[in-house]
Amino acid sequence: MATFIEICNIVKIAGVLNEAIGLSLFSFSLAGEAKRWLHSFKGNGLKTWEEVVEKFLKKYFPESKTAEGKAIISSFHQFPDESLSEALERFRDLLRRTPTDGFSEPIQLNMFIDGLRPQIKQLLDASAGGKNKAKNPKRSN
Repeated sequence: MATFIEICNIVKIAGVLNEAIGLSLFSFSLAGEAKRWLHSFKGNGLKTWEEVVEKFLKKYFPESKTAEGKAIISSFHQFPDESLSEALERFRDLLRRTPTDGFSEPIQLNMFIDGLRPQIKQLLDASAGGKNKAKNPKRSN
């Protein structure tokens, strides 16, 4: 969903609210069953972006799926032969698969770092000039 929002943010039409653009473009980001599901609301209509997000997530990310995804994310560990960049990509993929995980960015960062192999953590700490968990993820060097 993040990519869809990024695309919507680059489309600007004078006098048209961003929410209306998102509502208009959302069906183009879907296929198959999800597209049929969205079109089933045409008569009743989903009037706000919040309604679309709420109903979509409830339909395609039920609590059981979210709980399973959260458990997988929170137990993340770097594989023995996995590079840092591969581990990061795999962690990001886990986050994408569970968009309703509810973890803030600092918590996500800490879970990722906690799951890294000890020698990789030491390298990161040394390159950052201290413990990475104490750093602000938004801070730039």
